[in-house]
Amino acid sequence: MKKLSTLIVLTLVLSLTGCGYNNFQSSDEQVKASWSEVINQYQRRADLVPNLVKTVKGEAKFEQDTLTKVVEARAQATSIQATPELVNDPLALQKFQQAQSQLGGALSRLLVVSENYPSLRANQGFRDLAAQLEGTENRITVARNRYIKAVQEYNVTVRSFPANLTALALGYKEKPSFTVENEKQISTPPSVSFDTEAAK
Repeated sequence: MKKLSTLIVLTLVLSLTGCGYNNFQSSDEQVKASWSEVINQYQRRADLVPNLVKTVKGEAKFEQDTLTKVVEARAQATSIQATPELVNDPLALQKFQQAQSQLGGALSRLLVVSENYPSLRANQGFRDLAAQLEGTENRITVARNRYIKAVQEYNVTVRSFPANLTALALGYKEKPSFTVENEKQISTPPSVSFDTEAAK
């Protein structure tokens, strides 16, 4: 009896004009594409870290604690498998987000500390890597914003009538979005400024 009633509800839902099924497919694919771009940018940042650390290690007496935190944060961030399924699991997404936030914070700290080392700031390799890192942080912000918008549009479809009936019948659920503990800190890329005199 339960199966029959479920089948009747499903038939009614799918027979409704604008049931939202195609919208779900489209918006779900947009969420996946946006998520892939977020992952690409986070990976780009992770790939910059080894070269940045190697360059900084060449600076005599550089704060080892700062370097260690960057290396550990990168290891933690890259240890989490960022699969497409992660976007459907609020706890897994939160854990991933925290790891990425820690890496971002560690890198920001490294750049701030580097201001105390004129010879490091004058190193062209370091300057290039820092500029690439700043550009990557900007790309991360853009990719995250696109992902947040894609999730928002998907979630609106899940909650809107009559698409919400289709969502109920086919098991489509709202997707978690990024939550930001300190929105200003996350949305602001690391500040990279070099004293022109030191660079000469």
